[in-house]
Amino acid sequence: QVQLVESGGSLVQPGGSLRLSCVASGFTFSEYIMSWYRQAPGKERELVAAIAAPTSTTNVADSVKGRFAISRDNAKNTVYLQMDSLKSEDTAVYYCHAGLPWTPDYDYWGQGTQVTVSS
Repeated sequence: QVQLVESGGSLVQPGGSLRLSCVASGFTFSEYIMSWYRQAPGKERELVAAIAAPTSTTNVADSVKGRFAISRDNAKNTVYLQMDSLKSEDTAVYYCHAGLPWTPDYDYWGQGTQVTVSS
């Protein structure tokens, strides 16, 4: 059974930092593109960052560029999202995603972890 388990979400003050983790199981992690999405109240889910396999090429959304970074550790089946200089607008549920670019049937989501940026 495929599982993606996120952790690391919490309440943090503006300007603070947070590191999210997503541990994967049930599929060949090193072959999948891993991504982080987020969804804020009243808004559509949006792509935050993605990291390719096996080259680890990354892409980060303009809204978080320079503040967020995605990385992966294939030996640990884990993808990370390092979030620095957090803003109130970053408040959202953050979701881990795994997918194959040419095979839409292989498309998996985690349950989400809440990030709240507030003073």
